[in-house]
Amino acid sequence: MKKLVIASNNPGKLREFQHMLAPLGIEVLTQAELGISECDEPHVTFIENALAKARHVSLASGLPALADDSGICVAALGGAPGVYSARFAGVNPKSDQANNDKLLRDMQGVADRRAHYYCVLVLVRSADDPQPIIAEGEWHGEIALKEQGEGGFGYDPLFWLPELNKMSAQLTTEEKHAFSHRGKAMKVLLQRLLAE
Repeated sequence: MKKLVIASNNPGKLREFQHMLAPLGIEVLTQAELGISECDEPHVTFIENALAKARHVSLASGLPALADDSGICVAALGGAPGVYSARFAGVNPKSDQANNDKLLRDMQGVADRRAHYYCVLVLVRSADDPQPIIAEGEWHGEIALKEQGEGGFGYDPLFWLPELNKMSAQLTTEEKHAFSHRGKAMKVLLQRLLAE
């Protein structure tokens, strides 16, 4: 595989994918570079949304495509925001800050702060690939009482990692790739790709 289209317009995810795929010598393109519209995400599971996005981008580009669907799942909120993580506070416009503010409001006075990030990656070699590569990863932590840290994106300023005594937003790029849900899923995906 010489070229791969990332089915995302999220700049944080794009940076992470480019960094993680660089050692394989795969040219990474984005759907925006190719003028491909975003795919609807109507499904209630991460895997269905990721598969829909990968197939959409592969069909439009004629190239292999990699899609990610990920989010944060908070135990006290019954797993919310889950697949709605990017649009938890609404879509006009989507805003990490608005999502973080809403999560803090929803968690006000809640003692159970357990949460985990979940990521599913789906790689299709073609739009009708009957055996997509599917890789998953989870990253467990807690929702903090206030934001801290300058790195990362999304809910990273609120995601407390007790075992590291840091927020996700305080990790270096290398640390985040080593511990994160996306980093774990990417390791599985790369192992599967290298085995082909």
